[in-house]
Amino acid sequence: MVLHRRLVLLSLCSALMLVVPAELQAQVLDLTVRRVGIRIGDAPRVIGLRLNFRDRRLEHVDGLNATIWEPYRPVQGVVHGVALGLPLTGARRVLGIGIGLFGVSVEERFTGVALAGMGLGAGETLSGIGVAGIGMGAGKEMRGVFVGGVGVGAGGDAKGLLIGGMGVGAGGSLQGIMVGGLGVGARGGLRGIAVGGLGVGIDKNATGVLIGGLGVGVGGTVTGLLIGGLGGAARGSVRGIAVGGFGVGAGKNVAGLLIGGLGVGAGKRATGVLIGGLGVGAGEALGGVVVGGVGAKAPMVRGILLTGLWAEALEMTGLTVAGAYFQIAPDGHFRGIAISAFNHIRGTQRGLTIGLINYAHRLHGLQLGLLNYAGNQPPALRWLPLLNFHR
Repeated sequence: MVLHRRLVLLSLCSALMLVVPAELQAQVLDLTVRRVGIRIGDAPRVIGLRLNFRDRRLEHVDGLNATIWEPYRPVQGVVHGVALGLPLTGARRVLGIGIGLFGVSVEERFTGVALAGMGLGAGETLSGIGVAGIGMGAGKEMRGVFVGGVGVGAGGDAKGLLIGGMGVGAGGSLQGIMVGGLGVGARGGLRGIAVGGLGVGIDKNATGVLIGGLGVGVGGTVTGLLIGGLGGAARGSVRGIAVGGFGVGAGKNVAGLLIGGLGVGAGKRATGVLIGGLGVGAGEALGGVVVGGVGAKAPMVRGILLTGLWAEALEMTGLTVAGAYFQIAPDGHFRGIAISAFNHIRGTQRGLTIGLINYAHRLHGLQLGLLNYAGNQPPALRWLPLLNFHR
């Protein structure tokens, strides 16, 4: 009978918490022995079960803290165990499990496992595993596995597996695996894998795999794999594999395998296997295997250069095949083999050119074609059919 009466009393008190005014909630029903047991009301401390409408005086709970509404501000108290909200709950710090029908909010740090129907938030740090129907965020850092129906964001760094229905973002750096339905962005750098339905944007350096449905943009240097549905670009350099539906470019250097539907470009040097649907260009030098659907251009080229129509350089060493026109600028040098309808060496040629028309301002090699010109030959030998040769 005594146990039955206590259970009835406990049920009545729990129901009354829904309608009791805030000023009366400081009254506490204490069913503990040496603070171990059950406390109903705004009790400061308990080891066991604590039931309250809205916390104001919470200090410490080891066990289960169940509330109806979020705590008053300034938020106080630490929960070691389970923080349960029907529909909201919160504390200054939570270590353990947080469950809120609507949401869970922590003033400073949350460490553990959290499940929130709408949102999960921490003023400083989120660590562990969290799932929220709408979204979640941390004022500073996030570390762990977090899934937000709309988004996941951190004011500082974020590490782990982060999935946002619309996006994932960080005011600092990202490290781990990030998936955003629309996009992934960070004001810092990236180390890991980032996939954005529309795009990925990183302000500083990125190392790993970056995939953007429309595009990928990086303010620093990219090292790894970059794939942009329309294009990919870095203000610094690109090292690795980069593929862009329209193009791939870097403000400084590119190195590796780069494929651009329209083109590949670098502000300084581009080396490796470079393939551009229309063309490939660099502000200083191209090296490796360069394939341009229409053309390619750089002050210096070393390697194999293949273009559909034209190619142009100041210095070229290697093999060049251009469908219509190949040019070396005045005072430039060509060393190697060139095959084109018109090989126009306005500088010095050292090697072999094959074409319909071959022109060399200074020839130190062999020309094979219908008409061949060598400016450093005696006047009678400057224009010759079939071949021209000069040591």
